[in-house]
Amino acid sequence: MAVWDDLVGQERVHKQLSAAARDADALVTAEASGETLADTSTMTHAWLFTGPPGSGLATAARAFAAALQCISPDRALGGAPGCGFCDGCHTALIGTHTDVQVVRTDLLSTGRKVTRELVRRAQLSPAVGRWQVIILENADRLTEGAGNVLLKAVEEPAPRTVWLLCAPSLEDVLPTIRSRCRHLMLRTPPVDAVADVLIRRDGIEPEVAAAAARATQGHIDRARRLATDERARSRRATILKLPLRVDDVGAALKAAQELIDAAADDAKQVAEEVDTKEVDELKAALGATQGGRMPRGTAGAMKELEDQQKSRRTRTQRDTLDLALGDLTSFYRDVLALQLGSEVAIANGDVRDGLERIARSSTPESTLRRIEAVFACRDALQKNVAALLAVESMAMALRAG
Repeated sequence: MAVWDDLVGQERVHKQLSAAARDADALVTAEASGETLADTSTMTHAWLFTGPPGSGLATAARAFAAALQCISPDRALGGAPGCGFCDGCHTALIGTHTDVQVVRTDLLSTGRKVTRELVRRAQLSPAVGRWQVIILENADRLTEGAGNVLLKAVEEPAPRTVWLLCAPSLEDVLPTIRSRCRHLMLRTPPVDAVADVLIRRDGIEPEVAAAAARATQGHIDRARRLATDERARSRRATILKLPLRVDDVGAALKAAQELIDAAADDAKQVAEEVDTKEVDELKAALGATQGGRMPRGTAGAMKELEDQQKSRRTRTQRDTLDLALGDLTSFYRDVLALQLGSEVAIANGDVRDGLERIARSSTPESTLRRIEAVFACRDALQKNVAALLAVESMAMALRAG
């Protein structure tokens, strides 16, 4: 299985990355033999992957990193880098390759401290592979200070170091950074392609895979979760009932509160699974006594961990709300399609009765206003408006139509 097999519906990006991997291979070979290549290489030291959620940004970055580290003997015979079977490909894909650093954050932002460590690592020569590859999955979460730290490394790249940055759009990255990167834009994968990969790679039944891919409109990770997690299916079913429950003010406010409570429960569940383990590990590392008493001078480290855990809970709650808002947008998109007699496939066929009810009782103009209300709620959450206030405002707008 080649490293590109999980890059669903991205033929153009696959072609560009494959060509760059070949040129990277040629650069290393020429350098070893003292040759000089013509300046036509498609390989460069910094790449920026952008695309909608679920398009496979991190998958593309990991596949490219694996192709750069490929040590398949077939390459000597003209084979393309990225066989998927050699030790270089395998360890890069599963995250254990010495020269491939994958950085992701479940916090609200990535600060200077983490970025400085990445820049320091970027100055090192590859230990066992051909390139030192650093994948920053959430480049859009860099603080301004962290972005300025990263800029220096991108401006003056170390030999054999490659930066792979992932972000939803160009506007989410500092202009000074994106201007120094080669940009690759991924698209939303076709629904059929997502269903196929769920069947082929995850062993999901065809009917379930097709329904999950259609419901998430090509979002690979959400489709997999929807197909394998009963809790996710139950939550989605509850969210898709919300448009039918906002007939009066009381019901609208109650629905908003329930949506917030569900997101808080998700954050609490993640915290219960991770926080206690992190605290115990840190206490052990700092030399806590048998009764749990901490040595002097360790209060700052404990406080830093508490702040990180609080930030992660906030991020988890926002991500859960964002998924819910995506489901609501999909619902009203289907309503609009019914109202306009569009031949676009309905994503939420399992709640078609509700879709038709809303379509009959409203106009296309009111449906567009409701979609705008969902977008406004998402923007408010990104600007740190209190979650309950933002969702209540949206629920009232959905009621008004």
